[in-house]
Amino acid sequence: MEQQRNILFVLFLVLSLFLYWSWESDKLNEAKMAQQQAMEQELIAKGLVNDTVPTGNTIRLVSDALDLTISLTGGDVIDAKLPLVKQELNKDDPFHLLMNDRKFVYISQSGLAGKDGIDSRVRPTYTSTKDVYTLEEGKDSVSAVLHYTKDNVTYKKIYTIYRAVTDTNNPKNIAPNAYVINVEYDISNKSDKNLSMAFYGQLKQTVELDTTSGAFGMVAGAYRGSAYSTDSTRYEKNTFADIVELANDGQNINVETKGGWIAMIQHYFVSAWIGDTNNNIKNVIYTSKASDGKEAIIGIRTIAHTIEAGTDYKFNASMWLGPKNQDNMEILAPNLDLTVDYGWLWFISIPLFKILEFIQSFIGNWGFSIIILTLVVRTVLFPLTKAQYTSMAKMRLLTPKMQELRERYKDDKQKLGQETMRLYKTEKVNPLGGCLPLIIQMPIFIALYWTLMESTELRHAPFILWIKDLSVYDPYFVTPILYGITMFMIQKMSPTPVTDPIQKKVLMAMPLVFTFMFCTFPAGLTIYWLISNIFTILQQVIIFKSLEKRGLHVREGKKS
Repeated sequence: MEQQRNILFVLFLVLSLFLYWSWESDKLNEAKMAQQQAMEQELIAKGLVNDTVPTGNTIRLVSDALDLTISLTGGDVIDAKLPLVKQELNKDDPFHLLMNDRKFVYISQSGLAGKDGIDSRVRPTYTSTKDVYTLEEGKDSVSAVLHYTKDNVTYKKIYTIYRAVTDTNNPKNIAPNAYVINVEYDISNKSDKNLSMAFYGQLKQTVELDTTSGAFGMVAGAYRGSAYSTDSTRYEKNTFADIVELANDGQNINVETKGGWIAMIQHYFVSAWIGDTNNNIKNVIYTSKASDGKEAIIGIRTIAHTIEAGTDYKFNASMWLGPKNQDNMEILAPNLDLTVDYGWLWFISIPLFKILEFIQSFIGNWGFSIIILTLVVRTVLFPLTKAQYTSMAKMRLLTPKMQELRERYKDDKQKLGQETMRLYKTEKVNPLGGCLPLIIQMPIFIALYWTLMESTELRHAPFILWIKDLSVYDPYFVTPILYGITMFMIQKMSPTPVTDPIQKKVLMAMPLVFTFMFCTFPAGLTIYWLISNIFTILQQVIIFKSLEKRGLHVREGKKS
């Protein structure tokens, strides 16, 4: 039993270190990218470098939630800023999602491919009647119309975006389509021949983050890469390196589906293309790489459609460019909300987030909502915690008999094992009773960790007093210190079978180690663990008193 507990302790330590390294990597990448942004912007301001790769003339399409730059060459979105989402807390610079920097490319492309597609060889050059299309007061949407004519066929590529804040008295209430971009190709075939073409939308991003790139806000996070969904696969991921490797091996992804979507994901943000569904056309999801191999591409296209001579036809698709808002993405496309990457415990994390969101809708403060969620989770797990300590108490009652068996059969380990199991059976004690409840609880705790790490709603969300952003560490380290103190109190109260002096010293050092570790964790996560520890202390007091009334003493110094 003692050996099993030691193994469990080691596993818990390894898990804790893994979580620490994961968050530390995020923090270092965030700091690095912020520094890179400042350097790049300084060079641009001094005129030492251009801020974008030459792409021909451009136009802008602007709403209160999106500021898009569209190249007239191909009609691609080569830059996207999010005015309602700030790059840094208490600063006015909008978050920079898409960009076409010399050292870093992250753009959204679309066009018409196939036998008669105008984007099959050389990208067309569109014209536009305006340089800037801005959402007007009192209007719910704004559209930019690009024109192109070739061989008696006219093409209109229409981008439409929508008003995000519809209630000025409640500016935080963002409309579901705030980060949705509708893309429509209106084709009028006035020629005397039939045309065969397909619509495609794809995302292209540099595989490696250059140390001097202007990849504004590009945080490594839990996952950075691509994802897609089909009518047979809810959610599939491939890193950018995977996409390039598949291309090098001549094994690009090529999956046919009805509906479906493709996306590129980073911490808190996602860009996605949703396939044409209005015309009931089947789509194909594909991957490839840029010719130089430095950029990964994932896209979705319709199968070829014939536009007969003298007829018109429309392709319709949509994009999402913005934060990982689960509720709104779920409305836009099935399974798009899974881009909030909770890992393999998503089936636990999603309900936890729904509960957290429900609580927040009443409380109005994400920090207090985390506290209430913590109390809910710990209350639900109370029976398991009680079973764990009850098992520990029963094991303490057997300690004298166990010691007697060890002395009697110290030279016969096989006999010792047999007699030990006979003792457990006679006394009706499960030797794993103290471990199993903890093992059952661990997936819930890990899932809650990812819930708090991945929820974009916590980004720049204030709590109280000095905690202005629940997604970054406590600036004065008050909560980590309190966490360490409560962890020490729990250790002093809890029974432990460890007798080895070295192991005891390691255990005594754990509160200090975890205090320093939690100094780098998001404040929201630290608050959860702090409240959880306080609740654990109260639980232990209640459980221990209940057990002592039954003659089962768990705490050291108590006689059985």
